Amino acid sequence: MSIGRNGSNRRTDRVGGRRPAGSVGRVIVCSILARAWFSYGPVVPKLSAGLLLYRGDGDRLEVLLGHPGGPFWARKDDGAWSVPKGEYAEGEDPWTVAQREFSEEVGKPPPTGPRLDLEPVRQPGGKIVTVFAVHADLDLTGTVSNTFTMEWPRGSGQQREFPEIDRLAWFDLAAARVKLLTGQRPLVDRLQEAVGPAAPPASRSR
Repeated sequence: MSIGRNGSNRRTDRVGGRRPAGSVGRVIVCSILARAWFSYGPVVPKLSAGLLLYRGDGDRLEVLLGHPGGPFWARKDDGAWSVPKGEYAEGEDPWTVAQREFSEEVGKPPPTGPRLDLEPVRQPGGKIVTVFAVHADLDLTGTVSNTFTMEWPRGSGQQREFPEIDRLAWFDLAAARVKLLTGQRPLVDRLQEAVGPAAPPASRSR
């Protein structure tokens, strides 16, 4: 999950009259950092940004999640899936990072569609994850992730290449709460609350 390269301009208009897409996430991240400072001293948590695609509406909402590649996650399923995301440095634009990481980990351009800025979550390890939800129906045919290299088996001296994400799938919200990493599960409730009983028509991406 790399840092830096392509991106696009952030949207600052309202989405469906529900929630402003702009500085809300930045304010919340700053608040979390401030609480960490006063509680623990000058702790600088890692920052990550991701793109959560959703389709359908009401009780039929589904979200697109990725299963991390590599030997550590090979036998893990429930509680292992994640929003496609990546780390970024303080000062970078989270929206730009989220689009870049989606493109790298999914192998397709991020779809265009109505955007919601979800309240950031803090994972158990301290990482702050900022997620943008986009209403779009992505065709998963031909998706391919970028890769990383690590020594495997450990101590063997052999370097092997693994995909950042080894598979993608759509899940309804009940299943997503089970599949997601514990620290990302609140995103499901925040999405459901933000979308409300009905969502705008999803754009179709190939």
